[in-house]
Amino acid sequence: MSKATPVFGGIVVLYFLIALEVLIMISPFAGFFYAAFNPVLLLLDQWPATRWLSAFFLPHMILPPGLFLKAIRIGGSVFLLSGSVVFLVCAVQVYYRQVFRKGPALRGLYQWIRHPQYLALSVTGIGLAILWPRFLTIVLWTIMVGLYYLLALEEERRMLSAYGDQYRAYMQRTGMFFPRGVERIADRVPQGSGLLMRRAIGFVVFAALVLAGAFALRAYTVAELPLWSEGRLAAVAILPVDVAMLEHRMADVLELPEIKARIDTTDEAILAYVLPPNYVMQGMIADTGKQWRLYEHHQTLAMFADWILHPFRHLSGGHMMNHPGHGSVSLAHGAAGGMVRRVIFLRIDSRSRDQGRESLFGVEARRTPFFYADVDFHGLAVLDVHALASGTGWGRVPTPMF
Repeated sequence: MSKATPVFGGIVVLYFLIALEVLIMISPFAGFFYAAFNPVLLLLDQWPATRWLSAFFLPHMILPPGLFLKAIRIGGSVFLLSGSVVFLVCAVQVYYRQVFRKGPALRGLYQWIRHPQYLALSVTGIGLAILWPRFLTIVLWTIMVGLYYLLALEEERRMLSAYGDQYRAYMQRTGMFFPRGVERIADRVPQGSGLLMRRAIGFVVFAALVLAGAFALRAYTVAELPLWSEGRLAAVAILPVDVAMLEHRMADVLELPEIKARIDTTDEAILAYVLPPNYVMQGMIADTGKQWRLYEHHQTLAMFADWILHPFRHLSGGHMMNHPGHGSVSLAHGAAGGMVRRVIFLRIDSRSRDQGRESLFGVEARRTPFFYADVDFHGLAVLDVHALASGTGWGRVPTPMF
């Protein structure tokens, strides 16, 4: 085994550990994980040059608005599952050859490409980056793909040394990561510089395209968010079905005495999240109660599996299910049949004087929980109101803004 292999393996483990933060953060091990990881996130969040790494480039709390973002969300589950299945199939094939026969695996998926396992892990990584879309995740995925390429080159060198002409002939009829016919197109691109330089330039171009794509997705997401605004206050609906309700009722809700009195105590920009009172992920917005600190419960695997395996259900209802003592609609309706929503108000500190959505959801924007109110939107009545501490249900961990 190459001495470099443990290094590559360590990078891959690091990527999947960070990509699976979404699983760890709702598990009882969240405290141990964030004891080590949170200082890194807070350090990145401290400097303007690195703050974007802890930000998110796709919706996570808010149901993806529009068909395009919904398709990407479904693609996250598809990529994760299909990549995992292909990786396992390839692993069985490789170990079968090692245990029962001699020689390299040249059949099955390996008859078309030489490294289907690395391709499958890369596809799995894309799925995880969509399901937990921190910029840090996509940056590490890009590095991981580059390391897979280097590791594949090292493996091919060892295979040529061990099997000679047999493996050389196999390389001539197969592609490295894609079928040979596809890779021949890339071979036609003019190549005037040395091999090492071409590989370095290729990786830089690849990384630039990946990051540009992530920033473009974030800009598109922010532009598509279901936002209502008036003056220095804006409100975003977690569920698409509440958009019309915001348009017709939000201005009146802000005039309710219990809410207006609190808003008038500050002249900062305010962003309000409107969501069902039983929305599971509300702890990412603010610490609204112990029951929404998901790491203190024992539904980690069930919630994670449901999130991956049932993307269509989440696109219709969001994070509303699978919480002890809270049915999907039991807290959504008032006693008189009115529509009850929890409105979580946050103060927004942004460098930009513009109060538009780019300022509210910008990477540089700082959000501080203010208070929340349970409001009957139909009856225009405040049922409950509470001040909020400065952190979220996960303390000072940077969490998604949308």
